[in-house]
Amino acid sequence: MERVLLDREKDPDFIEKLKAMKPDVIVDLVNYHAAETKKIVDGFRDSGLSHYLYCSSCWAHGMAETIPFDPDDWEKEPFDDYGKDKLASEMYLREQYRKNGFPATIVMPGQISGPGWTIINPWGNTSIRVFQEIADGKEIALPNFGQEILHHVHGYDVAQVFYQAIVHRNRALGEAFDAESADHVTLYGFAKHMYEYFGREPKIRFLPWPEWCAYEGSPEECEHTYCHIARSGVFSIEKAKRLLGYKPKFSCLETIDLAVKSYIDRGLLHITSR
Repeated sequence: MERVLLDREKDPDFIEKLKAMKPDVIVDLVNYHAAETKKIVDGFRDSGLSHYLYCSSCWAHGMAETIPFDPDDWEKEPFDDYGKDKLASEMYLREQYRKNGFPATIVMPGQISGPGWTIINPWGNTSIRVFQEIADGKEIALPNFGQEILHHVHGYDVAQVFYQAIVHRNRALGEAFDAESADHVTLYGFAKHMYEYFGREPKIRFLPWPEWCAYEGSPEECEHTYCHIARSGVFSIEKAKRLLGYKPKFSCLETIDLAVKSYIDRGLLHITSR
C-alpha cells in the first residue's frame, strides 16, 4: 500500500496526478462541490475506471414530507448550500450513468459517530456541555417537545456500505444508498438514555424554540441545532440490505454509548461520585 497526499483544492494538476495512478476504484469521501464531481467525471471518462463511489449526505434529502425517506426519490429539497451541492452531484452522477455509463454509486451517510468522533448531542448540536450536565445529574431543557429525530451511524457501518457496494458492483452501479443504523433516536429518547447511562434520574423539561435558544446561550450552537432538527426524519436501509447485503453492526444507541465512553476516556467528560 502506498499513501499519497494530494490537495484537490490547491493543486491544479490534481485530476492528472490521480489519473496517473490508474485507479480501478475511487471512493470520494471529501467532495463538497458539484464542480469537483464534474472534474472527476470529465477526467475519468473512458479511462478504465471501473467504479466511482461518491459520499453524499443524508442532508441532501432536505426536509421530510413522508418517512422513511426513499433513497430513490429525486424530488428532494435541501435547504442549505451543503445539501444543495450534494444533491447537484447526485443528480449529475445519475445522469452521467444513464447517458454515458459512467460507473457511479452514491452513498448517503447519516450522522457519522463512534469513538473519537464529536457526535451530535441531545440538543442537536456538538456542545459537550449537555453531556456533562446530564452526567452531573442536573436538569436539562430540550427544544420543543424533544420529538425531533437524530440518526447516529457508526463509522464502521458507513464503511461497510461502501465496501459492500464495491463487492456488489453490478448491483450498485447507478444506485443510491442511505448508510444508517437500523434505528433512530429522538432528542428526548437520547437525553433519557444518557441519564440512564450515567446512573442518574432523568430531569428533562421542554422549552419553545426562542426560549430554548436563550437557554442554550450560543447563537452558533442554536443554528447548528436548527440545521439538524429541521431535517428530522427516518432513513430506510432496506435497499442497501436487499442489494448489498448490508447488516449494520451497531445500533444508534450503541454507537452513542461508544462515543460517550470515548469522551470520558479522553478526559472530555468528568465523572464525579454521586
